[in-house]
Amino acid sequence: MKIFIDSANMKEIIRANELGVIDGATTNPTHISREIARTGKTFEEIIRDICAVVDGPVSAEVVSLDSQSMIEEAQALAGIHSNVTVKLPITQEALKAVKILSREGIKTNVTLIFSANQAILAARAGATFVSPFVARLDNIGQVGTDLIEDIMTIFRNYDFATEVIVASLTNPRWVTDAALTGAHIVTLPFDTFSKLTDHPLTDIGVEKFLEDWGAVSAKA
Repeated sequence: MKIFIDSANMKEIIRANELGVIDGATTNPTHISREIARTGKTFEEIIRDICAVVDGPVSAEVVSLDSQSMIEEAQALAGIHSNVTVKLPITQEALKAVKILSREGIKTNVTLIFSANQAILAARAGATFVSPFVARLDNIGQVGTDLIEDIMTIFRNYDFATEVIVASLTNPRWVTDAALTGAHIVTLPFDTFSKLTDHPLTDIGVEKFLEDWGAVSAKA
């Protein structure tokens, strides 16, 4: 399973990438707008910065709503860097755009997936990736990982080339759950990513090792 970092903050991206386990990055208009406000950089500059660090797909999202404008925006985004994957929300207009963009060889990530039917349509349109959300489903009383299991089963049944990016993971447990379903990718906010190495028994173990070593060093 690949791991993407879900952030546009370069400090977070660099810190995550330094661990050697990051395969890509995802952004959205919220992430980007925060970085524009914080740094004064343009959308294009931020995406270029991320692509310079992350050696893998970097999702940059369109903000247009009609298919023709989506296509034009996607073409411009794809021209920023070869790593750019164009992110579009699952709408009928976006499906039209994805079909054309896939024919042009432009990679796409269809996001805001909350049902298996949406994932099927995106895959049939030629999406490179689909991004089903977990936490938001759990927040309204549904089981987000059930959706991932359904999508993975369907994609295997029909041998879809589209890869599944499990998104909206605010709890480290969902990373394990995604791996158990056979999901291709998880994309994690930095806070969730940072917690993957945490365990109280690890902390106790490290403390004990250092304590024992300190006792030996003191005698020497």
